[in-house]
Amino acid sequence: MFTPTENVFVSGHPLILHKLTLLRDKGTEPKKFRELLHEIAMLLLYEATADLALESRTVQTPLTLAEGYHLSERIGLVPILRAGLGMAEGIHEMMPGAQVWHLGLYRDERTLRPVTYYNKLPTATTVQVCLILDPM
Repeated sequence: MFTPTENVFVSGHPLILHKLTLLRDKGTEPKKFRELLHEIAMLLLYEATADLALESRTVQTPLTLAEGYHLSERIGLVPILRAGLGMAEGIHEMMPGAQVWHLGLYRDERTLRPVTYYNKLPTATTVQVCLILDPM
């Protein structure tokens, strides 16, 4: 059984658990697998962004001015190649302004340590929040 650490959140949301079971089923067709991963990513994004900072903002509605909010932090997405790309599409739909960088990793079977084979991360920090996307 997996025991989460302090920096790992394990969702117990019923929709995520249901869709995750369908995704794991060996009988799930590739097209359905991609759809489920897309949906799970959007549901996880909802939970992962629950504490993002907001700033108040006034907008003009058709009738009057209204108070609202916008995200005050710049967001970055780092899909771990290649599996994370399936998550990135759904998340980027919800956060089209997020910056996206790609990171390619594989596990060395002898040492069990990660090995970087592709890195397009920025050299300087350009976001306040970065979401690492990897369904593994």
